[in-house]
Amino acid sequence: MRFAAIADVHGNHLALEAVLADIRAQGIADIVNLGDMLSGPLDARRTIEILMQLAAVHVLGNHDRYLLDRPAEKMGSWDRPAYEALNAAQLDWLRAQPMRRVFREQVFLCHATPDDDEVYWLDTVHPDGTVALSPLDRIEQFAQGVAQSLILCAHTHLARAVRLRDGRLIVNPGSVGSPGYRDVHPFPHVVEAGTAHARYAILELIDGAWQVTFRQVVYDHEAMAALARHNGQPELANALGTGWIK
Repeated sequence: MRFAAIADVHGNHLALEAVLADIRAQGIADIVNLGDMLSGPLDARRTIEILMQLAAVHVLGNHDRYLLDRPAEKMGSWDRPAYEALNAAQLDWLRAQPMRRVFREQVFLCHATPDDDEVYWLDTVHPDGTVALSPLDRIEQFAQGVAQSLILCAHTHLARAVRLRDGRLIVNPGSVGSPGYRDVHPFPHVVEAGTAHARYAILELIDGAWQVTFRQVVYDHEAMAALARHNGQPELANALGTGWIK
């Protein structure tokens, strides 16, 4: 089995198009999408048009859920512009996607953790705002009850792979469309990928063991940075242009 995992597109259709072209160039047909597809001050309409035509397996992220479970006036600055760009059929397509699922019996898919789409799985935010790899005991606690040998999550936008003591592998493919962001939960912090590239992962089962290859893809990130700046999001514009918030 060999397939690609994408996540956290956040309305960045140019990054998505570049990643899909790279996936095709690698000779890969199967794709799983781990959510947070649309929210952001970029182009949610074009992004969902691409995703709806894509033969892929999707799960919802927390920002996808925000587009469905609250009125527009209660949405945040990344969600409301995306919601206003979507039509009823596109929202219905989004609503039909599950929060978690199993791919080909061997791969568990979720956005953040199996039971909470807002909790970081592989990383911990410390009170001083430092974001660091979580202790293995904490990582394994969230994996209890997951039978699959490969577990895919997203949400932090940071590409990581962690091997559990029982041999299972947990992989976060990184973010296709947002290499940096600021958040306040559970403590104020920033996440920065350090480059402007679009990211995804290739997963392959070889001789009974999962192997992961992380890919970074060059695309016209300056165009997306300019769009974010035009839409009043200078921090995101800087992240899109450089990989850094500051």
